[in-house]
Amino acid sequence: MEKAKKAEVVEDLNGVFSKAGSVVVAHYTGMTVAQMADLRSRMGAAGASFRVAKNRLAVRALKGTPIEGIAHLFKGPTGIAVSDDPVAASKVAAAYAKDNDKLVILGGSVGTTALDAAGVKALATLPSLDELRGKIVGLLVAPATKIAGIVQAPAAQLARVIGAYSSKDAA
Repeated sequence: MEKAKKAEVVEDLNGVFSKAGSVVVAHYTGMTVAQMADLRSRMGAAGASFRVAKNRLAVRALKGTPIEGIAHLFKGPTGIAVSDDPVAASKVAAAYAKDNDKLVILGGSVGTTALDAAGVKALATLPSLDELRGKIVGLLVAPATKIAGIVQAPAAQLARVIGAYSSKDAA
């Protein structure tokens, strides 16, 4: 690879690492092209991406980024899963690693925090940002729903009592 091409790859990876919400580093030894394509399509569907880069170039690209602490993970045939959503890349990688033992998660980062393999798998169990937003909206709406139910209850009880008296008188 020419020097200019290497510099371009390093610059591109540096931009990706700087803007990433989460990064997962994994070994992919023994995966077929079809398995790699399947992994990439799953990542794409979740809003993440999976790429392979030379370790030396990836370590060079990490310099000056907030996740510089994961440089030690780049040994052997490593793939990089990146997403803007803090949990998307780890969810897909952990799910794929569970189905396919040839993908071995080494570690990664979320924000500026470096994670080991167990940390990435724990992060994968967390709900996504959209799920969390839905739960928050549900929690915010619940008190209003309860108040409406409580306010309606006395009127409904009064109507039942009046209905019972009217049916008693009619009988």
